[in-house]
Amino acid sequence: MIRTTLAALSLLALSACGEPGPAAPSTPPKPAMTPEQKAVLLAALPSPYNQGDLDNGRRVFARCRSCHTVTEGGPNMTGPNLYGVFGRQAGTAPNYTYSAAVKNAGFAWDAEHLDQWLENPHTFLRGTKMSFAGLP
Repeated sequence: MIRTTLAALSLLALSACGEPGPAAPSTPPKPAMTPEQKAVLLAALPSPYNQGDLDNGRRVFARCRSCHTVTEGGPNMTGPNLYGVFGRQAGTAPNYTYSAAVKNAGFAWDAEHLDQWLENPHTFLRGTKMSFAGLP
């Protein structure tokens, strides 16, 4: 269930639903989503992601935020910006230096590939430089 929850949040975050990083002092904070907005976002996802727990997924995704951004035009960090990752060919985010394993992976990111990647990146794609051990 934790993977389904994380995947649901990832789908939303990767579609620009993540909150931005620390804002400049003159920028007002982003308001929290209303329950109605959350319901609309979830309803747009395919099953089983449309049954995800957004709040739990946001907490789980906090593990990823130290290396990844999810906002449109956000910077690459230790890992690439993940905005719009679904449907994108693996290893092709602009201005990021991927390992040869990811550059030559030969697939586009979808829910199935993301689930396998999050479970254990090193067994899913040997030679990746991603340091994350995977979700339990």
